[in-house]
Formats: sequence, structure tokens, C-alpha cells
Amino acid sequence: MSIHYFSAARAAAGTAREDITETEFTTLGELLESRAQQHSGTTDSGMGLADIFPRCSFLLDGASATPSASLAGVQRVDVLPPFAGG
Repeated sequence: MSIHYFSAARAAAGTAREDITETEFTTLGELLESRAQQHSGTTDSGMGLADIFPRCSFLLDGASATPSASLAGVQRVDVLPPFAGG
């Protein structure tokens, strides 16, 4: 599965994309918790992934999802912080 980080999430993660091979994550929330612990970077304003995730929208293979969503069969996770502008 690949995780694609956008905007502030990309800054805090220190990467635009990462591939995850662990299979112990059954929900999006479990995956997000592990990523927040794995990445210690911050944005210019000092926010880490744990601070950013609650503000984000998530897509699993292009479909909107909540942290309780199952990751069964998911190939792509998009992490979308709020964007400014139109």
C-alpha cells in the first residue's frame, strides 16, 4: 500500500509518498497512529503528523474514508490536510 501525503502532512512526514508493507494494520486509524509515531518531523509552524491528522480528509483508493475504515485490499491512501484557496 502507498501513502500519499499532501501539503502540511507532506512537510511533517518529510516525504510525499511512502510504501507500507506491514500487514498488521486493519483500520486507517491504526495506520495513521503508526505513521504519527514513525515520523518525528514538523511543519514550519511546529505541527507534527499527530497534530495534522485530526484536521485531514482521507481517501482510500479514491473513496472518502474515516479512521475506522477497513484497509482490506486498499492500495492507496491519500492524506489531505485542509487547503487554502479554491
